[in-house]
Amino acid sequence: MPTYSYRCTECGTAFDIQQAFTDDSLTECPTCSGRLRKLFSAVGVTFNGSGFYRTDSRPAPAGESSSSSSSSSSPAKSTPKPETKSSPAPAASA
Repeated sequence: MPTYSYRCTECGTAFDIQQAFTDDSLTECPTCSGRLRKLFSAVGVTFNGSGFYRTDSRPAPAGESSSSSSSSSSPAKSTPKPETKSSPAPAASA
């Protein structure tokens, strides 16, 4: 069963309650008998399996080959950049 969030428009009391899809929404605050509003928030959704990544359903761009049998052209090697340590900025004097 899904969990719904409600907040009273008069006293500000907020609470969560599990309700079935077929249940009616709550309209009366259990604390002050004021009017309730249903709160909506973002829902985290995770899609698992193949076909949910950008590269799963797209063909390789022209000029790129998915096979590694063509050894006539050598791929460019990327060299890691050396780490640079920066010194903290001097404190401003007042």
